[in-house]
Amino acid sequence: MENEQRQKIKDMTTGSPTKLILFFSIPLLIGNVFQQLYNMVDTIIVGRCINTDALAAVGLTGPMSFLVIGFVMGLTSGFAVLVAQRFGAKDEAGMRHCVGIITILSVVITILVTVLAVGTTRPLLRLINTPDNVIEQSCQYIGTIFAGIGATVLYNVLACILRALGDSKTPLYFLMISSVLNIGLDFLFIMNLNLGVRGAALATVVSQGVSGILCFLYIRRKFPILHLTKQDFAWDGKLAWKHLSIGLPMAFQFSITAIGVIVLQGALNLFGSEKIAAYTAASKVEQLVSQPAGTFGVTMANYTGQNLGAARIDRIRKGVRQATILTLCFAAFGMLIMTLCGDPLTRLFITGEDAAKVEEIISASKQYLRISATFFPFLFVIFIYRNTLQGVGRSFMPLMGGVLELVVRCVAASVLPGMLGFVGVCLTGPLAWVSAAVLLFISYVIIIRQVQKQYAPGTGANTL
Repeated sequence: MENEQRQKIKDMTTGSPTKLILFFSIPLLIGNVFQQLYNMVDTIIVGRCINTDALAAVGLTGPMSFLVIGFVMGLTSGFAVLVAQRFGAKDEAGMRHCVGIITILSVVITILVTVLAVGTTRPLLRLINTPDNVIEQSCQYIGTIFAGIGATVLYNVLACILRALGDSKTPLYFLMISSVLNIGLDFLFIMNLNLGVRGAALATVVSQGVSGILCFLYIRRKFPILHLTKQDFAWDGKLAWKHLSIGLPMAFQFSITAIGVIVLQGALNLFGSEKIAAYTAASKVEQLVSQPAGTFGVTMANYTGQNLGAARIDRIRKGVRQATILTLCFAAFGMLIMTLCGDPLTRLFITGEDAAKVEEIISASKQYLRISATFFPFLFVIFIYRNTLQGVGRSFMPLMGGVLELVVRCVAASVLPGMLGFVGVCLTGPLAWVSAAVLLFISYVIIIRQVQKQYAPGTGANTL
């Protein structure tokens, strides 16, 4: 491997786990914050430059987007696990073959998901009680997002492969470029070309595609280790199944969680467009503040995968302990931000149409943020244990964590809003977080002991 490549990739099997996890996470965190910021800009421009109905129209499609885009992101993250393991084991030929199979799988899955998602957009909007005054705008927005799923797959596959080799900075740089581009395209499509909510979606798709193309060009130029030949694309059903056996549970875990959110959205939609707008604004703030949770999760999947490949289970355990402390510190900071800054952050999304209407939206949004912040520690630790288990190739219990979230969210969404009103809506998500956090922690304690015994000296264990 050339010296230039060695400077760009990061071996996480040696050195201080805390330092490795933190420094790998920082670019990811900045990138995720940028991604959330340009998603927020979409929403802010829609809410302030069109109207609150448009804000509600875009906001209520969030769970549908999470269902499909979350599936794609979970799948691509899972595909990268074997790449990280091969890299940790110094098997460069095997790593390239993994990437070749991933490419084939990604193309097939992109076609299937796009056709299914676009075809079910309007029926699903009807199913979740979308108000008549916003359904057309909702269909325009999410339909455009779904039609551009290929751009999302392209970026996420290449970014996950780079991160599997320890390069978390390059995807950040390209994401920053696409974030700025997205903001510019928002103004062009919405304010200059009057494309409305469809313009906001189109700006997102185009900017995501640009970031994916930039990742591809960068890999071609800077990473000879990832230059594939015809041989690397040779079909291997067993290897493809290994990728799918890790990627699909991670994908379904996101989608299962999203189904629960869709059920909740159906209950929320009965409260009218003001509450939908409040929930939309508060959710955007929550997503921005909670970015460190997902960031540490992605880091732990790559850190765990590499160290499993190197049979360093002791480093995995130490890394999990230190990552848990770090993520809880970020959770405390997030709680502070959401409690103290909920009002001004929410007002970014709202126009001054009707003073009473604005205050109703602000009040409901602040209520949601206070309740959500209280349960942040549970949300943050979910990602540590979920992604660590996925990194060691044990995807079943993370999937069951998603199933448990779905059950709790559905039951709570069916019962609590009728009993407590909007407060019941606000409590639904946090109750799901608590249930999943407890299950995943217990699962981690049991499974990591099993893995440590499997990799004990003299066992000859090899999952690669």
